[in-house]
Amino acid sequence: MTSSFAEIPTLNLSWADDSARRPQLLAQLRHALVDVGFLYISHHGVPGVVVANLVNELPNLFALPDAEKERIALHNSAQFLGYSAADTEITAGQPDRREQVEFATEHHDSWTPDQPVYDRLRGPNQWPDAASAPGLRPAVEAYLDALTALGERFLELVAEALFLPTHALLSFLSDQHRLKLVHYPKVDVKDDTTGENRQGVGPHKDSSGWWTFLLQASPPPIGGLQALNRAGEWIDVPAVPGTFVVNIGQAFEVVTHGVCPATTHRVLAGADERFSVPFFQGVRRNLTKTEALGALQGHFQKHFPERFLESTDASSSVESAEGRQIDSPFLRGRYETWGESQLRTKVRSHRDVGARFYGNVFNQYTHD
Repeated sequence: MTSSFAEIPTLNLSWADDSARRPQLLAQLRHALVDVGFLYISHHGVPGVVVANLVNELPNLFALPDAEKERIALHNSAQFLGYSAADTEITAGQPDRREQVEFATEHHDSWTPDQPVYDRLRGPNQWPDAASAPGLRPAVEAYLDALTALGERFLELVAEALFLPTHALLSFLSDQHRLKLVHYPKVDVKDDTTGENRQGVGPHKDSSGWWTFLLQASPPPIGGLQALNRAGEWIDVPAVPGTFVVNIGQAFEVVTHGVCPATTHRVLAGADERFSVPFFQGVRRNLTKTEALGALQGHFQKHFPERFLESTDASSSVESAEGRQIDSPFLRGRYETWGESQLRTKVRSHRDVGARFYGNVFNQYTHD
């Protein structure tokens, strides 16, 4: 067992279908889960045409006229779905130099005031006019379907690697998964000695899902993604064609009692524009911290006693000092349900949306 990591491991998922190699794959996965929190997966089974169709839509999407982007702007959506311009999302207290369009598993807007406020996050997408981007909706929906299936298959391997029944982790999943199509504009890095203009997205742990599956959609050597190891060093996660980068979300760290850590990461903007597509595997909105902590507590205490944490307070983990400073409201117990924790994060990141649709909790979330 290592105390830190210097590179991100790559796992060949086709080994799962080879009885001779499956045990080796599970051992590699266990190491990635416990010691790294980040990994590449190759031979993942997502059809190349599904990936290519989505990647081909990205330049056209972000070249749409400003009026069309405004029509699908995120500030129109109580579900935080739609377009947001660069410098409008806040991470680690600073604006992110990226523009993005957010989509999710399609649902009708059926929320009523007698439901928990966080259930309002479940709802419809905003789509550009079909004449402006005719291939976008079918490409996004096919990709969402493929990544939903991949995520469930991957969780079965994760369960087996952690000595759990195959389907033990599926009950934590939501009926809605989220997808971001992201464009990092190029920035002038020549005279930027302080790095002030390079925050593509600031240091964070993923709070929008159970697991994240990231497609780095620009070819190498274009990069910028970095993961923070336990020695406090930023490790590059370069683009590798044919792979997804997979990392642990905050809720999974809670359920595993810190055995499987959510690794802090960031993106640095650079001299080349960059596209990426993160898929966030959704967590049940009504999952309480009590349920998350209790469901598998005995299992992880028995099988991983050297890593098991009685508390999910990040200060008692093996993270670096910088990693312990990352805002983790669900891990640190400020909110009882995952849904409220997620809503709070979104309101803080997109305060215009929070003020418009969630005025009854806006002040609380932005000042806690």
